[in-house]
Amino acid sequence: MAKRIEFAETGGPEVLKMREFEPGELGPQEVRVTNWAIGLNFIDIYVRTGLYPVSELPSGLGTEGAGIIEAVGEEVTDFKEGDRVAYATGPLGAYSTHHTLPADKVVLLPDSIGFDQAAAAMLKGLTVQYLLRQVYPIKSGDTFLFHAAAGGVGLIACQWARSLGARLIGTVSTPEKAALAQKNGAWATINYSEENVVERVRELTDGQMCPVVYDSVGRDTWETSLDCLAPRGLMVSFGNASGPVEGVNLAILNQKGSLFVTRPSLAGYANTRERLEAMSQELFQVMSNDSVHVNIGCRFRLDEAGEAQQNLASRRTSGSTILIP
Repeated sequence: MAKRIEFAETGGPEVLKMREFEPGELGPQEVRVTNWAIGLNFIDIYVRTGLYPVSELPSGLGTEGAGIIEAVGEEVTDFKEGDRVAYATGPLGAYSTHHTLPADKVVLLPDSIGFDQAAAAMLKGLTVQYLLRQVYPIKSGDTFLFHAAAGGVGLIACQWARSLGARLIGTVSTPEKAALAQKNGAWATINYSEENVVERVRELTDGQMCPVVYDSVGRDTWETSLDCLAPRGLMVSFGNASGPVEGVNLAILNQKGSLFVTRPSLAGYANTRERLEAMSQELFQVMSNDSVHVNIGCRFRLDEAGEAQQNLASRRTSGSTILIP
């Protein structure tokens, strides 16, 4: 019998329950994947708490995983039973032993990349791809700020930035996380528990500040991020780890230097099959040539999903965390 994590009400980790379920019949353009590894992400916590509402309860959770195709719908031509695949933008329900999703949300996984790596890297790696390669195309010589540099997304960003010849300044909370970020390619780190982020950015950039800041923290770092930008710089707010940014006064952007701001998402960039394929191929390329190595900091059993989310929310993790069915 297939098993999955579901929740019947929003709330803390205690609302997550392991249930047996019967996978429904496949639609003509769907595939069913037997998961070998599942990705854990902050967005899963946003869904569980109700920050990102679901259409109905009870609901499954998670959108990222990797495994082997068990069955395909009658109209599916790009995949067959036994294919190694990965996904990051499918419907909720990845926290499961078996997941059914549209075939156009799945990509073939090269033999050079393991299931654990793929589950740890798909959502985070594709996020870094659109951040560094599309939202603001980072080029050699650029110096920019990236918050939470020792997290799953941050460590990939550190490595990818290094491969591009750019200088990533990463914020971290401990000396240990600073060392980890630097080991993975951060040009410099700022321990926000002990240092003033804006002052250190000013020192590191000789007063020039940054053309772009990438901020997944949200409410707690909004003003700091704006103050780290050069005139006409771009603020990229792509997460809410400390809570959503609210009550934004657009006049602040003018006062701080005619700044730009964007709130992107993976769904907005990987919004077609062609774009998802192209982004995934670039991610797999930097993984296969060792420009990016995925750091898996923690592994949990599927039935330990609540504990895993607690560790993530309290910032007791570094790198990526995965669930093993």
